[in-house]
Amino acid sequence: MSRSKPVLRLSLCICLVCLYGRMLAAEGPGYKYFVSGEPSAVAGKTKPGFALMGGGEDQDAAFHWMCELAGSGGNFVVLRASGTDAYNPYVRKLCPAMSAVETLIITSREGAAQPFVAETIRKASAVFLAGGSQDNYINFWSGTPVADSINEAIKNGVPVGGTSAGLAVLGDYSFAALKDTVKSKEALANPFDEHVTLTRDFLHVPMLGGIITDSHFVARDRMGRLLVFLARIAKDGWTDTPRAIAIDEKTAVLLESDGKARVTGAGTVYFIKAPGLPEKCIPDVPLTFRNLAVYRLSAGAGSFDVRSWSGIGGSGYKLSVEDGVVKSTLAGNKLY
Repeated sequence: MSRSKPVLRLSLCICLVCLYGRMLAAEGPGYKYFVSGEPSAVAGKTKPGFALMGGGEDQDAAFHWMCELAGSGGNFVVLRASGTDAYNPYVRKLCPAMSAVETLIITSREGAAQPFVAETIRKASAVFLAGGSQDNYINFWSGTPVADSINEAIKNGVPVGGTSAGLAVLGDYSFAALKDTVKSKEALANPFDEHVTLTRDFLHVPMLGGIITDSHFVARDRMGRLLVFLARIAKDGWTDTPRAIAIDEKTAVLLESDGKARVTGAGTVYFIKAPGLPEKCIPDVPLTFRNLAVYRLSAGAGSFDVRSWSGIGGSGYKLSVEDGVVKSTLAGNKLY
């Protein structure tokens, strides 16, 4: 489809948008576009930052922070592969200084190749990846103008955020969920279980180099599988000392461009570093991987520096996996 059709459709709808605040303003092969407000023609003056959200209830403070970094008069762009435009009125209410809140639902590689889609992202003053299923993001967007445009936004200092599946793909490494999810028990029993699908080189957030991100952490008991992900990343030769940022539901990490991070919301964040290669990480054999360092930090308790990988106001402990069983130095052998 040529750009003239969606642009014409968008122009005709601006007056209705002003009246009703949200509506389907354009669509084409593999995408739908919703807008609330009147979009700015160019991105505003922005400051870089990364809002890492753990899923569940959205965090008002994290969106406020993103909008502060985005400045006034720009466009807040929400990216999805499924779902609705429900973020438009929510963000519009929280961030009234933005000219518009736009949602792109991009459901295929064809949609990700549409010029209108990439151009909308390039004009963003803030970009947010919603929840859903990260395999769609990897399958539909990887290696397309959508991924290129997000990476261009990151490079240009546009604030970027993500929640749940959107968080999962912000790290240097990602659990891709290409064959559905995997639970801790399954992964620990066999680190090469077919459901352990990892990927890299999708998005390039400088502060998240060498890091995998995970969400819904304690609620879905994901510590065991995350240790497996770290073991596989090291075993597969991606890096000798992989790290992880794992975030509870209703919780967010607000990561500044200098590497300093603080936690907001109701839960806890776990910063995990592997010491090197796992002792035993082979197909069909339970994992053995010792002496992983964990630093846990609760909302409002302190801060963490991802560059020095050190924090204040939190607490540290060690985890080891012995033949598929996770052991902790915390009292009562607690993992969290």
